[in-house]
Amino acid sequence: MLISLLITLAIGAVWFYVSLPAINLHNTGFYSFVFILLLVYILVFMIVLGVDTGHQEIHLKDYLSFAKNQCKIVVLIVVVMAAIFVVGQLISAPIFRAGSYHELLDVGTGDFATEIEPVSFDEIPMLDEASASVLGDRKLGELSDMVSQFDVSADYTQINYQGRPVRVAALEYGDFFKWFLNTKEGLPAYITVDMVTQEADVVRLSDLGLEGMRYSPSEYFNRDLNRFLRFHYPTYMFSSAHLEIDEEGQPWWVCPRETRTIGLFGGADIIGAVLLNASTGEHAYYDVKDIPTWVDRVYTASLIVQQYDYYGTYVNGFINSLIGQKDVTVTTENFNYLAMDDDVYMYTGITSASSDQSNIGFLLSNQRTKETTYYPAPGAIESSAQRSAEGIVQDLGYTATFPLLLNIGGQPTYFMSLKDSSQLVKMYAMVNVSQYQIVAQGTTVAACESDYIAQLQQRDIPVSSDSAQDILEKTNVEGTIAEIRTAVLDGDSWYYVRLDGADTFYAMAASKDRNVVILNVGDAVSIQISPEDSGNAIVNALSISSGDAAPDPVEEEPDNTTDTGGTEPTTLAEE
Repeated sequence: MLISLLITLAIGAVWFYVSLPAINLHNTGFYSFVFILLLVYILVFMIVLGVDTGHQEIHLKDYLSFAKNQCKIVVLIVVVMAAIFVVGQLISAPIFRAGSYHELLDVGTGDFATEIEPVSFDEIPMLDEASASVLGDRKLGELSDMVSQFDVSADYTQINYQGRPVRVAALEYGDFFKWFLNTKEGLPAYITVDMVTQEADVVRLSDLGLEGMRYSPSEYFNRDLNRFLRFHYPTYMFSSAHLEIDEEGQPWWVCPRETRTIGLFGGADIIGAVLLNASTGEHAYYDVKDIPTWVDRVYTASLIVQQYDYYGTYVNGFINSLIGQKDVTVTTENFNYLAMDDDVYMYTGITSASSDQSNIGFLLSNQRTKETTYYPAPGAIESSAQRSAEGIVQDLGYTATFPLLLNIGGQPTYFMSLKDSSQLVKMYAMVNVSQYQIVAQGTTVAACESDYIAQLQQRDIPVSSDSAQDILEKTNVEGTIAEIRTAVLDGDSWYYVRLDGADTFYAMAASKDRNVVILNVGDAVSIQISPEDSGNAIVNALSISSGDAAPDPVEEEPDNTTDTGGTEPTTLAEE
């Protein structure tokens, strides 16, 4: 028995070192670890006993009888652990605890127009993770002393750094041999990508007066991040650790601590986090309420989405979630991040359980505190907005990022970047949430916003923002028509209007506003243009209004996103 116990403990130590299960009854992996370890003990005991009794010529019947008596305690432990596991699963099941799952997330209700302030252009993230990854990898490739030894982690964490939205990623060792050559100094740098300027930078820790990162997921043995955490916090369950930097640029691993709040295995939630200095290994545990404010992400977006789905699904109990589904709501298929008030908020749309391709509102959740607010804003689902944005640039083959919801002129508005096949941002688009046939685009955010606000004005949709009113004033041209020219391009009729005392022609397609066909020389008109086009010989007009005539656009089918009537063809500019 002693020999068997020692062998089992040795095998268990090696397995624990490799698999790193949390010694916690809430962790299902702990049960697997114990079960297999007990089975290993029984197997080793039988083998050792057989070797010993073989020398004494003991019969098989006596051997089995003795083995059975000696293994009773082990078998009893296995049965007890199995019973705990099964009972734990039952008391954690939503069918019995639907109310508890509903209460995992505290959701308030807010008013979009009054509570969501218009975001400055230098705070709007223009990139998604895929684009940031391309820029970061490309930047590392420019450095000959690093590119041969290190790779960039696939995890680009979005944070606020010195008041700007930034994605940060750690370096990784290229392979075991490159780790062996460089582990003494540690990882020498990390990557940052500015989400607004789209500039990537390799931040060398030596330039900050810091040592290299000696603790990371790409380390081996005792400096491996997960192994370091397990040895110092053997009973803690952790969700995925991620890299953040404080305001001085020091890299830290933020390691959220998970628990189970419903039964033994249900209701995953975060109750704190370990902050680990990536260079020195200094570490400390903080409860959620005490986590420093420079930390931006404690609750992952996937956890918040899961908790809201519980909240919306079990609002009227478990049976209602399956039959009837009264008031049942769920999140949409994806999420994005928005920087506000020096925190990072997770955004996702909320739709009904029937999946009717429309949103009833959206959710904003602070990733540091989990403060969550629901804002009613009925309109198009995000995927419909993406298709609308892609439709106006379909000839270029650009794809739209998952939208952000912004307050533009007091209107809930989807904002998207348009990327080429290399994942690089080329243009921007705005789509009105309630009327997703209103689509604006531009090569700059300012031009896109100007186009968007002009379209709102054409449709008599109120624009409440002071900044929006300023845009309207700055991009408005008034005068008397001195000349009108026409052309048919790609099957569309275009009208070119020149005002008295000016050389510029303002171009508009009849498909955008049919009233343009009845304009005459001598009419007093007001023309809305994009600020990026001012100064050109031919300028695309966003609207041309004369007297009291309201815009009269050609009606489109709700799902028709192929119209390019608001943009003059390139061939026209060349002509």
